[in-house]
Amino acid sequence: MTQTQTKARVERDGTLAIVRFDGDITSASSDAVLGAYRSLPPEVKEISLDFNKVPYLNSSGIALVIQMVMHANTAGQKVAVFGLTPHFRKVFTMVGLGKYTTIHGDASVPPAKS
Repeated sequence: MTQTQTKARVERDGTLAIVRFDGDITSASSDAVLGAYRSLPPEVKEISLDFNKVPYLNSSGIALVIQMVMHANTAGQKVAVFGLTPHFRKVFTMVGLGKYTTIHGDASVPPAKS
């Protein structure tokens, strides 16, 4: 399998940030995943993570997403994820990310968890 380099593009609208991932998310994706989070200014209170262009996500990549979500929760930020395949939606639920995020099944930008 050929791995694609992960890219993360951040879009902001006031206190909302959308982080759009593009490419496989693996252990090599730390700079993209955590770097995107670290680039957010403190006034961001809601974060939506877009997985529409992520073809592959392994356990190391999931660990990076969990790390990002835990940092956000510690900072009082609300996180939502969307654009996951049915398989990865199930995996995110199984690893307990539903306790810390809102997991949406569609491809559109959702509101973050209340």
